[in-house]
Amino acid sequence: MSLKRKSSSKASVLSRTDSLTMTLWENVRAMNDATNFDVVIVCTGTQTQANYWQQRLEDGRGVILGWETQPLAVCEDWDGGAGNALGTLYAFKKACDLAKTLGYGDLKAKLDEGSISIGMYHTAGKGTRLAPLPGSENNNKPGVKLPASIEIGGRPRAITILEAVVKQTSVYAEFRKGRLSVFWGDQVFIPSVPIPYEPNYHIDILCKLGPMPTAEEWEEGGLDKYGLIAVNPLGQAAQVDKVDFDTATELLQDLGEIDMVGTSLGSFSVSSLMLDVLLEEFKDNLAKKSGKFDTDPHLWMPMTLPEAGYEHIMSRKISPHRARAHYSRIQAMMDNLKARDPECMDRLFGAVNVGKDSIWWDYGQLKLYYRNMMLLRDDSEEASLARSFLGMPGRTCRSEVFGTSLDGRSVVQGCSLGAGRVSNSVLCNVHAAEIDADGCILVNITAKKITARPGSLVYNVVDDTTEGIIADENVALAGVWREDGSDVKMKAYTSIDTGKLWEQREFDNPHTFKEVYDMNRETDVAAIERRRLTRQHAAQREVLSSVETKTRDDSVQSVILRSIPSFLLGGAVGALAFMYMRRK
Repeated sequence: MSLKRKSSSKASVLSRTDSLTMTLWENVRAMNDATNFDVVIVCTGTQTQANYWQQRLEDGRGVILGWETQPLAVCEDWDGGAGNALGTLYAFKKACDLAKTLGYGDLKAKLDEGSISIGMYHTAGKGTRLAPLPGSENNNKPGVKLPASIEIGGRPRAITILEAVVKQTSVYAEFRKGRLSVFWGDQVFIPSVPIPYEPNYHIDILCKLGPMPTAEEWEEGGLDKYGLIAVNPLGQAAQVDKVDFDTATELLQDLGEIDMVGTSLGSFSVSSLMLDVLLEEFKDNLAKKSGKFDTDPHLWMPMTLPEAGYEHIMSRKISPHRARAHYSRIQAMMDNLKARDPECMDRLFGAVNVGKDSIWWDYGQLKLYYRNMMLLRDDSEEASLARSFLGMPGRTCRSEVFGTSLDGRSVVQGCSLGAGRVSNSVLCNVHAAEIDADGCILVNITAKKITARPGSLVYNVVDDTTEGIIADENVALAGVWREDGSDVKMKAYTSIDTGKLWEQREFDNPHTFKEVYDMNRETDVAAIERRRLTRQHAAQREVLSSVETKTRDDSVQSVILRSIPSFLLGGAVGALAFMYMRRK
């Protein structure tokens, strides 16, 4: 294998050049104006979550989805999980059945004729590292909110992580008629290269490509810790997983000269023919709901690597015998593809470059959620891009601010605030008669009084006590609602990996995060959200009434004082002072 290494230039480093900045802004504008996928499939962990997303996405037509887009929400009822390969095929089959039930027609036939594009979003998972926020959404991890307001069903709502991902990835829809595109539901990225492309391969995968590194650069960049896509000058690609430079060199010999290498984002699209072949090969697994296969180790690598190389990589996970058996199975499947497309090997597997300088916002961990939300306060180019992507016409919008002092840095979306101050913070859907917020994030909060210290995060809390909400420094506080309308509060530090505390009871929490997850397993997500919103709206009316009363009283007092002639006011003040001195 020839390792072709291109010389780097100033335009390829992480500093934002004029050209790079222009491309990033063009891509954000494209996302805000994107043509949506014709069909959006959401794969969830439970049927109640699927019911929630079916309704939410239908209500979101014209906002997140196109008016003609057909949402299809299904659940992966597969003991032990299917893995993202079998999970994709299983979700597609269930979506085909649901499409017929809803009167949309034959989904696969429409895909085969190239009249539709389909976007699929995998959302299953416990969200252990994002706790306590997924528990606050009753295990509906993709329903975790971001601090930006949109109209859903005629009402202002905070946008969810999944809706942000759907909005961002819709830019690929117009180029993918006749293809199934698959994405993960907790990461948003802004490509640093132009988005338009021609899908010439049966399989293409999103990745951050750069020039082929040297052995030293490979080690310094920690590339041995990632799944990587290597591309030759013809655009043909192969995948390797967590290998050192010398091993990669050996494994990729069949690809020839290597032009570009980069980390895989995991998201991919497949042609209708490739989908046919996959469904045929794994039809028994799908019928019996047996097995657990992921795309990288069980599809892409045995498709693109020689048998010895595949066996070498998989030896860390399974026996050589099992690796050889699976490799043979995939090669037999490839023979089926070749019979239907004799030239398929020349256009089997390709890369879709998002650029090595692409911007990446990961919401899968509590500390990353906090960091990427606090980014919105900044004056940087990335912060401006984030605010534009989330549809913020200004730092403060859709809000009523009565007596609260706002600094010029805070982001306030869809809020009503009485007396107090907000500095260096991000607020969305917050309603309070009094507030003292400093360096914090507040999302979906209603209280008579809020005190939030630097580093704190308060999420989905309604408080009707006089003392109100008090959030300590660097602490996340989330309300977990139950079907009977009651709620409990769960805490965590915003800077730690909560996945490591999944089964531990910390911060005087009434439950462990795992116990909250287990409590939420069978809950009706939509029903609980309705109850929470009902209580929120009642509390908001009370808070707004008190704020308006105080504002009106203050205005009346101000008018009275302004109506008294200054010489009389001065005389009255003097008389009061004289009487006070006499008493002394």
